[in-house]
Amino acid sequence: MSSSSRRFLLFAPLALAACSGLPQPFRGRPGAVARRLRLPPGYRVAVPHSTQLLLTDGEATTLSRALAAALVANEVPAVSGPGLPLDWQLVVAADREAGQVVPRYALRDADGQALGMLVGRPVPASEWAEGGTALLERIASEAAAPLANLVGRIDAQRRTGDESAVGGGPPVLRLLPVRGAPGDGNRSLTARMRDSLAGLGFRVQDEAQGAQFAVQGEVTVAASGPGLQRVEIVWIVSRRDGEDLGRVLQLNEVPANTLNGLWGDVAFVVAEEASGGVRDVVFNAGGFPGAANAAAQAGAAATPATTPATGAPAPAR
Repeated sequence: MSSSSRRFLLFAPLALAACSGLPQPFRGRPGAVARRLRLPPGYRVAVPHSTQLLLTDGEATTLSRALAAALVANEVPAVSGPGLPLDWQLVVAADREAGQVVPRYALRDADGQALGMLVGRPVPASEWAEGGTALLERIASEAAAPLANLVGRIDAQRRTGDESAVGGGPPVLRLLPVRGAPGDGNRSLTARMRDSLAGLGFRVQDEAQGAQFAVQGEVTVAASGPGLQRVEIVWIVSRRDGEDLGRVLQLNEVPANTLNGLWGDVAFVVAEEASGGVRDVVFNAGGFPGAANAAAQAGAAATPATTPATGAPAPAR
């Protein structure tokens, strides 16, 4: 949906109210609970492909996609597959009971903590064994409305039960361990990035609960010429609703095997440069107090898909 379409959907209800001549005593004063509940959903649900469904891998994938589509149709942000670091997870399993197969749905937060469970409508074992897309879509359709109700109740309880002011302090960021680096790169880059982000005003944590943003670093090393390796580091910045906000990309060539041991100062330089790019992505997304107003006043453009950063890996000394 285009940005103009989103603006239209946002302002259309206000325009309708303005056309009415009826008194509007509560207009502009929704109350504390309403202010929290009118915000967009603070979650997205990922439906990973389950191996506990008494189905083939292909059928399990079909059910995952059907569940995600049915949840979206019920106004629950959802995606098929493993999802992003801050996504909730809908884990599906099936058990045989007295000639029937009973689907069970477990909703977990991004830290793996249980949020709620739902037991689906039993299906005759013979019908389950036959499978087929029509059956799987029917199962997903039957489960979607109860699941949407469960997700909505959990989200509402979390919003109204937490009195802390969202966005009133430093942005809370979940930093996942870097992956793919040779030597001690994963550990060193994660530690240095944590320090650099904290120095820029983020509250950095390991767990997903309470985080507004997430950062995942991925390192790829490949041969690029005689005696050289191409090192690519991508820092993926995402938001709790599942939106990929931007990517900070660092590239360089180093002598082969230079980074197979200790990264040392290289990790420090990489983190110092990359953290600034992450800060810019979060700032443009309104993640810092006052950032949205500052961006609007400056006429800031939308965040590009990839934000380059200087200071890419250099040979270790």
